[in-house]
Amino acid sequence: MPALIPTEHYAEITWIGRVADQESDIRSAALDQVELTWDGVPGEFHGGRTRPACVRVKDQHAKGTEIANVRQLSIVSAEEMAAIAEEIGIDALRPEWLGASLVLKGIDDFSRLPPASRLQAESGTALIVDMENRPCIWPAKELEKDHPGLGKRFKPAAAHRRGVTAWVERPGPLRLGDRMRLHVPDQRPWLHLEACLSGKSF
Repeated sequence: MPALIPTEHYAEITWIGRVADQESDIRSAALDQVELTWDGVPGEFHGGRTRPACVRVKDQHAKGTEIANVRQLSIVSAEEMAAIAEEIGIDALRPEWLGASLVLKGIDDFSRLPPASRLQAESGTALIVDMENRPCIWPAKELEKDHPGLGKRFKPAAAHRRGVTAWVERPGPLRLGDRMRLHVPDQRPWLHLEACLSGKSF
């Protein structure tokens, strides 16, 4: 029995990027296309089959512990970027400030996609959604460079709009203008999820 449901929700790729070295800054460089491998985007700072544990999983692993890399890509929504920009008070939020791998347009409530959802291009190239991404100081620093005084507005404006992290399930090409179809797990939410999250500040 199939475990994933193909939906009628589609998104268009409007931007592709690569972060070569986050040691200096998070900015990603724009690409017209990319050939994804099992490691993610070739030459990407966040690429690889494994990665060192970071603050996002500090309750599970000591910092620096080698773990599976399920955040090879950072995917953001064009619609949510527009909402962030409006709240900050700027004309547009540039994807390179976010270190984005992909910008997709067309799927509502994008940052809350169910974990383990798939995004699949017509070529067959497929990505697995890990989880909602979290706002951090890196994009705020990039915003501050271009809009002095506004960097501090990024984190509150980007809450639940920061997109998702993802990893490659099936390597292959992605190009600007490609359409990706959303597939969701055939599973209802866990009964105890709301109770576990009650009182948690996000």
